[in-house]
Amino acid sequence: MKDKPIIVQSDFTVLLESKHPKAEDVRPLLSAFADLKKSPDGLHTYRITPLSLWNAASSGATAEEIVETLNAYAKFGVPAAVVRDITTYVNRYGLVRIEREGKQLMLRCEDPEVLKSISGYDSLRSYWEPSPMDHRHTIAVRLSERGAVKQELMRLGYPVVDVAGYQDGEPVGIALRTTLRRSGKPFGLRDYQEEAVEAFYRGGAAAGGSGVLVLPCGAGKTVIGIGAMAKLGRATLILTTNATSVRQWREELLDKTTLSEEEIGEYGAERKEVRPVTIATYQMLTHRKTKDAAFTHMKLFGERSWGLIVYDEVHLLPAPVFRATADIQATRRLGLTATLVREDGREEDVFSLIGPKRYEVPWKRLEAQGWIATVDCTEVRVPMSGEPLEAYRKSAAREQHRIAGENPAKLDVARRLLEAHRGTPALVIGQYLDQLATLSRELGAPVVTGETPSAERERLYAAFRAGDIGVLIVSKVANFAVDLPDAAVAIQVSGSFGSRQEEAQRLGRVLRPKEGDNAAHFYALVSEGTKELEFAMKRQMFLVEQGYRYRSVAWDASQPFAANGLRVTTTKEGEQAG
Repeated sequence: MKDKPIIVQSDFTVLLESKHPKAEDVRPLLSAFADLKKSPDGLHTYRITPLSLWNAASSGATAEEIVETLNAYAKFGVPAAVVRDITTYVNRYGLVRIEREGKQLMLRCEDPEVLKSISGYDSLRSYWEPSPMDHRHTIAVRLSERGAVKQELMRLGYPVVDVAGYQDGEPVGIALRTTLRRSGKPFGLRDYQEEAVEAFYRGGAAAGGSGVLVLPCGAGKTVIGIGAMAKLGRATLILTTNATSVRQWREELLDKTTLSEEEIGEYGAERKEVRPVTIATYQMLTHRKTKDAAFTHMKLFGERSWGLIVYDEVHLLPAPVFRATADIQATRRLGLTATLVREDGREEDVFSLIGPKRYEVPWKRLEAQGWIATVDCTEVRVPMSGEPLEAYRKSAAREQHRIAGENPAKLDVARRLLEAHRGTPALVIGQYLDQLATLSRELGAPVVTGETPSAERERLYAAFRAGDIGVLIVSKVANFAVDLPDAAVAIQVSGSFGSRQEEAQRLGRVLRPKEGDNAAHFYALVSEGTKELEFAMKRQMFLVEQGYRYRSVAWDASQPFAANGLRVTTTKEGEQAG
């Protein structure tokens, strides 16, 4: 038993010995039904939750398979109470269903005692129709409360499987091209992209048509969304994160489908086109004139008979949009993301209102197949001294985070990293505008921030892609949906408070496949002896869960580059920062 790598505890935590020879085999199996919570060097802590089990169940996993996995790798077996509760939670998935009988929605449960308990909750009473009900198996649900019922039952511990089907929506002729419009190169979905589309579509059955697909940046989530659109052939509303992403969706649709320019609309500040395929931003939908005013553009959800709504980067879906999403449960919904982690903790709302996780492909699988780059991840711990250190010691916690992030010593580290990778397209990514302005001035590289005009931003992106600009400095505007396919080095100089999703997105900037050795480098610069180290560990958890390892090296400005423990060659070896 001692050669097994995990310990399963009675509080639903699972401890994984990260340096165990079998750790890399176990990690993807655990991640399928448990969430990584802590990742210190040597021992990683996972937690099994009802939501993690329900996402696993929605992907087809059974309680028996989950328990078998734990038993196969647990040093001391699995506590009986954990086995019992895993079985209880997994079996709850599918126990309660929403079905359609004619024009009526029915909540069905084959267990009369569970249905009786559900019918008695005060928080649900207003959602029931005052029509006769089969007291043993069904309750009539108000059509307008389909989303609200699912949200509340999720909160009460009963995930609903919604098989009531969807309105067809307006038919639109959307076909995938066999050759790309721009380059003339052959085009077709990769095997995992086809798998993702089919997992969402599910043969057109009522159970298909809603859910979340989880794939790494660079894996072609936009292409998968386009594949789902072609499969359905219906009017589609695409919601995404920013104006740059809107234009990228438009370009990808024109390049890879038979849609004409007249069939694709952009709904934004400059033009408000509602066409068979319409692309808008979350910011546009949540715009309102005053804090207490109604949201000006939420009406977009009802502007056309949509057959599909695509939520790009669904982990960033703003809270106000959840209300609109609750009201449109009769419309097919597709969420695309690299991570289900939400900083606001609303993962359950994504599950109940967008749909459960339908498909996830391990990052390491795509790396092994060459679809994404092999990345060497290094945390560089940079000393902080002098006035910045004194200011740090005297400041409040939030100000300390900024001071540590803006540590002036990081400039020299960034410069020397860029020199070591001279000739390789590189991004320098940061949180603070003053810091980025200094880096831009000292490194002689252009900077893109939220204040950069769209036309100038696009010019710089195009120049970077063409190789005319070798180094580009970017703020958090580049975290999401920015097409930088040739970036092979990313240097993160500062970031948000422990944001796992931001770390995943920033690594994604260098994941797209490369010519030659298909290798990339990701450096995270953190100030030694500060709270930035703690936040860095939190940020890295998602990537550790995907099988990446961070080497941690201490920077010494007096030493040559190699003496600092840094190297340019890619390796999969190394240790997670502790």
